[in-house]
Amino acid sequence: MKSFRLIQPYFYQRRRLIIAGIICLMGVDTLQLFIPRIIKWAVDDLTSFKIDVRQLSIYAGEIICIAVAMGILRFIWRRLLIGTSRVIEKELRNKLFFHIQTLSAGYFDQTKTGDLMAHATNDINNIRMAVGMGMVALTDAVFLGSAAICFMAYINVKLTLFALIPMPVIVWVTRSFGKKMHRRYTTVQATFSELTESIRESFSGIRIVKAFNREKNEADRVAAVSEKYIAENLKLVKITGTFFPMMILFTNISLTIVIFLGGRQTITTIITPGDFVAFISYLNLLTWPMMAMGWVTNLIQRGSASIDRVNKILDTQPEIIEHRKIIKTDAAETKQIAGEIQFDNVGFSYKSSNAPVLSNINFNIAPGSVLGIVGPQGSGKTSLLQLIPRIYDISSGRIMIDNQDIKKFKLSDLRKNIGFVSQEPFLFSGSIRDNITFGEPVAEEKIIQATKAAAMYKTITGFADGFETIIGEKGVILSGGQKQRIVLARALIHNPPILLLDDPIGQVDTQTAAAIIRTIQSLSRDKTIIIVSHRLSAVLFAKHIIVLDTGRISESGSHEALVESNSYYGKSYAIQRAEQMEK
Repeated sequence: MKSFRLIQPYFYQRRRLIIAGIICLMGVDTLQLFIPRIIKWAVDDLTSFKIDVRQLSIYAGEIICIAVAMGILRFIWRRLLIGTSRVIEKELRNKLFFHIQTLSAGYFDQTKTGDLMAHATNDINNIRMAVGMGMVALTDAVFLGSAAICFMAYINVKLTLFALIPMPVIVWVTRSFGKKMHRRYTTVQATFSELTESIRESFSGIRIVKAFNREKNEADRVAAVSEKYIAENLKLVKITGTFFPMMILFTNISLTIVIFLGGRQTITTIITPGDFVAFISYLNLLTWPMMAMGWVTNLIQRGSASIDRVNKILDTQPEIIEHRKIIKTDAAETKQIAGEIQFDNVGFSYKSSNAPVLSNINFNIAPGSVLGIVGPQGSGKTSLLQLIPRIYDISSGRIMIDNQDIKKFKLSDLRKNIGFVSQEPFLFSGSIRDNITFGEPVAEEKIIQATKAAAMYKTITGFADGFETIIGEKGVILSGGQKQRIVLARALIHNPPILLLDDPIGQVDTQTAAAIIRTIQSLSRDKTIIIVSHRLSAVLFAKHIIVLDTGRISESGSHEALVESNSYYGKSYAIQRAEQMEK
């Protein structure tokens, strides 16, 4: 199938193991075909009274030897084929996860986390089943089915033709039901994504749910999505529940034909009693391939639906890469960044909205300077910061670092030279050390220096386990200010030449804020720093300050000049100063 092109490279890489596994599987099928022959000889000898205990023991011994050989070969093919499907599952999941990480931030603005989780778990598992057991069932259906028919024809061609009367109907039913299964599986998988997202969201916000006593409402919401998931599965079961019994029905029709016609041929001595028993045994062997056709259809349709969903993600290209192809420039070679930043008539809007977030932004920051950005909520301050490390790409104009367009830098080089502290600090559930170092090997002195600079060292050493303290999901044991300071330490630990700070003192007390501001001032001697803040005390020392209003620069200048202008900045400063004096 066209969908399965996704897994072709993995098949090619392990073709020797797969071929060896299929040969072992065919060996098992071949050995199964000899057992009815041995039974035939035994039955014929018994009915003619030409056998003794010694000969019966020989027949029994032959069957035991075949069974042992089948067991060994079965272990080998399961190890090779099912093992290979597990490896393909692992690599496909890794490929999906790696690709998702390359996608731009805009993709995650429109895609639910639960949907991505369903892709990485349920869909990948369905593909594994289609690859592993689907390949096994298909081999059995083709090889064992064909061989069983040949052995049946060897006994009696006419009886074989009668036994195969239901086969054309089975082929038609398989094709008809297969299309319906694919559509249903696609719907079921989409509903599973909704269920996963609903449960993830409820558990992620469990503290808010408890605080507002909304447990029952959340339970009802999840139950509603669960009911929808069950309903879609029941629609699928109506198809599969009809399909598989129909396969059994056609198999039993074949058995009825054989018992009636084969029994008559045995009575009239056209075939021997041993041939009759062997024929039924071969028909029983043929039952599995006939059932396997239905199972293969089931597995392949389920796997195909999942591959279509995974392919949809893998076919999604990062917006940044698309833009780079358009301008046809190669990433610049790695070099040391001095830190000069220039915005040249920059405009930006999100893909999901036509309204411009930023328009005609122009400014220049010399290396080692500090730029303060203030403005009312929704004026575009955070969006402006995110454009510099290319979390989002600009819509118009250009951003220069050291007189070079940032689109000509390798993304890894660009972001390696930028320390970013987001407005909403995110922490992983590991230790404080892991959150600061991000799993990289860092000297203890650097960790201590970074945490001291972020005014967090004394707090950390106050914990029983110090830097090894496990902070829980999203840093649940920490206050908002402590989280923010750990994120600040994370940005400082590698000493980047450019530092972007999005409201770095928004969640800390006045005394801690003053300590952080002093640290930022000390860093400004050798770093280019951009500070976004609602508390104007964070930008007082900035060499240049700009005020954003509805995505445009409404004011710019030094602190003193902006205070005298008595516009937004001046009025905000007066209000905050009065509030501070009241405290």
